[in-house]
Amino acid sequence: MTAAEIARLAGVGRAAVSNWRRRHADFPKPVGGTETSPSFALADVERWLRDQGKLAEVPLRERVWQQLSAHPAGAVTALVHAGCALLLVHHRPSGWPALAAVSDARLAAVLPGALEEVLTFRFGAPRAVRTPLPDELTPSVPLLRGAAALAAETGARQAFEFLLGRHLDANPRQYTLTPAEPAALMAALVGPGGTVLDPASGTGTLLRAVDRPGALHAQETDPDLAALTALRLALHTDADVRAAAGDALRADAFPELAADAVLCHPPFNERNWGHDELAYDPRWEYGLPARTESELAWVQHALARLRPGGTAVLLMPPAAASRRSGRRVRAGLLRRGALRAVVALPAGAAPPYGIPLHLWVLRRPGPAERPSPELLLVDTATAEPAAAGRDRLDWQAIRAAVLDAWQPFERQGTVPETPGVSRCVPVIELLDDDVDLAPARHLPPPAAGGGAAGLDAVRERLTQTLRRTGELTPPPSPAASPAAAPVHRPATTVGELARAGALVMHAGGTGGGAPGEDVPVLTEQDVLSGKAPTGTLPDAPDEEPVRLEAGDVVVPVLGAGTFVRVVDEATAGAALGRNLQLLRPDPDTLDPWFLAGFLRGSANQRQASSYASTATRLDVRRLQLPRLPLAEQRRYGERFRTLAEFEEALRLAGRLGERLVQGMYDGLTDGSLRPE
Repeated sequence: MTAAEIARLAGVGRAAVSNWRRRHADFPKPVGGTETSPSFALADVERWLRDQGKLAEVPLRERVWQQLSAHPAGAVTALVHAGCALLLVHHRPSGWPALAAVSDARLAAVLPGALEEVLTFRFGAPRAVRTPLPDELTPSVPLLRGAAALAAETGARQAFEFLLGRHLDANPRQYTLTPAEPAALMAALVGPGGTVLDPASGTGTLLRAVDRPGALHAQETDPDLAALTALRLALHTDADVRAAAGDALRADAFPELAADAVLCHPPFNERNWGHDELAYDPRWEYGLPARTESELAWVQHALARLRPGGTAVLLMPPAAASRRSGRRVRAGLLRRGALRAVVALPAGAAPPYGIPLHLWVLRRPGPAERPSPELLLVDTATAEPAAAGRDRLDWQAIRAAVLDAWQPFERQGTVPETPGVSRCVPVIELLDDDVDLAPARHLPPPAAGGGAAGLDAVRERLTQTLRRTGELTPPPSPAASPAAAPVHRPATTVGELARAGALVMHAGGTGGGAPGEDVPVLTEQDVLSGKAPTGTLPDAPDEEPVRLEAGDVVVPVLGAGTFVRVVDEATAGAALGRNLQLLRPDPDTLDPWFLAGFLRGSANQRQASSYASTATRLDVRRLQLPRLPLAEQRRYGERFRTLAEFEEALRLAGRLGERLVQGMYDGLTDGSLRPE
């Protein structure tokens, strides 16, 4: 087990585990892992925690997880074995106690027969989940007993979801996962019920999101992942589940299927998808996809597996809507009425998170059906985040914008235009040389700055802000004169204050979050621009990030310039990012605004800076400030705080001014404003 798992076991932070390792000579020695990420034996850790009075009993779920992660055949094999046992418990709850009453050796011998029966009942034959042999089950028996006990506490479905989720969290780079929010949106677009196929099912997230399915069909290239998906779906729903391993393009497991719906998050940018060997495949009704257009091959595969009138929704890279190499296939989809809608999602909706992905909604045309004359385009790519940072999208607003356009379009074949959000575009307008289907290229922008009323609101805010900057403009200091010489006062350095205990120093960017932990990070750019935290934590299972507290002083250490930030209540709780130094003053000794103000002095910054070949680096310990009584510090601190308010007002005025100017340009050029 890792240090993060020890912390979870003991109910403490990861920093506490690091302290135990340093302070206690009898702390268990690592038995594996690396020097920076060691692993420890569960039994040794459990014994040490009990001896120290830090653990009364290992929670059952943690014990089962440790048994799974330490399985000699690997975590995936152990997870499949546990899933098979949980499926047996789920469908034969009265039969498990009799099986479990025998010895471990006997249980390993008799369990395959019971598993074969329930696996055949749920998946038929052939199937993705192979019945394990007795010698394969022997090392898994303690895990299976623990998993069954966990199922008795939480339910078999929840037990498997916990184990699978923990495995996926522990191996974030091994799997490309479809987040739950876009999966739910895709499932809502195809509607409830029916037979649903996912030909690149991954961990089954898309099929799991379908509401009241009649039958679920899944295919996945990785046999282990196909088995996990089958077990996950069988535990999640009572619908018929059929899962197979293999490449759906080269070796389709369901060639005769006529599904009501297809959901798919295909692999992107694959060159070796079978272009040459599949050149004459009957699925290419709309044209042979180019070698660089693997996504269009998946689109046509999805259409080929639909019944007439069935709906497919695919998560696509934005380049698939506009690459010249795919324009012939896109034109064929439009002419036949197979492509019904293209929806642009915001960046951060799904991996790869750096680009705004698209949803393509397709419908298999009936033999006598007339092609639709219009294509629905929806653009949510500019949706405002619900909070700062990646993965904080306002999915409720995105879902509403998409479904409010799609549902009436599906019923009526058209929908009124919503400027900047959705529009029905005549197919004839799209059938040009490029056949560019990117929504942003065909949707008129929303009214500039919210229209004339919106620009008036911006103008009013700008006027108020400029008035506020006038009020905050610092008056001339009565004690200063043009000929006044600098005052020399007894000084100290940040390093001396740290040694004396007047403040604590922390370097940023040395820790990370547990998988799934949602903690914003104050980045270097946030400090320079005065913004709220916008970063996200990397996965770093053995280090606790530095958390900000109100009154902390944050200093960037790279680059020339005088930038310092005092943390307020709104920013408290965020993690400290890279290239930042945190100073936490003792409030009975140091005023934080006094500290921050003197650290911003230009001369102070110059004398504490050093120069490398490519960057300027600030040695925070060398920064100086005068020795003053706390009451005098607070007088200076109040003036520095007022200066910070003035600076923020200037920043806001600049942003509002830019919005007003751009809104005026846009309004005058698009006709929503008149010159007079």
